Amino acid sequence: MKSFIIIFALLSSTLFAESKVYFGLDYGSFNENFKSLDAESSSEAMRLKVGYGIREEYSVEVSFDSLNNDSKIFSNNDSKKYGLNIAVVKAFDLNMYLLPYFKAGFGAGYINIDREVQSKLNYGSFSAEVGTLIPINEYFDLALAYNYKNLSYESVDTIADKVKYESNVDTFYFGFNIRY
Repeated sequence: MKSFIIIFALLSSTLFAESKVYFGLDYGSFNENFKSLDAESSSEAMRLKVGYGIREEYSVEVSFDSLNNDSKIFSNNDSKKYGLNIAVVKAFDLNMYLLPYFKAGFGAGYINIDREVQSKLNYGSFSAEVGTLIPINEYFDLALAYNYKNLSYESVDTIADKVKYESNVDTFYFGFNIRY
């Protein structure tokens, strides 16, 4: 039993020695389509992310995203959307220069609106992403990705009743990661 604990400790320390913290910045373009409303919004998106894991295998990532929202869907003065997300990333090492990956996660965010009885609208999200990492060296890589996100907004108070909206957001990102 004692030797099993020692071997397990050595193996887990080796795994953690290969894992790295990374920071990344992505810029992209999004298109949001509403399910129960004949409306859409499209503009630019930015994402700041921090993660921990092995580039060629698994990692966990937390990201903060900002989507410019020039539409007037919820009010006459909708602002940017801000969200906080957490995701699990699985990369596939195919012995090529590119590392394709899949990412799945969830998050929450808000948008400031200008309505009589409501000034902020919260939302929850589920997301899936496919992309590829292009390693430049041990510490730096480029990323190309397509992100699908399902947003579910809290009810909008229209004074007469409450209306609940859902949307799908398609985003194409280009970015970079720095690993430590």
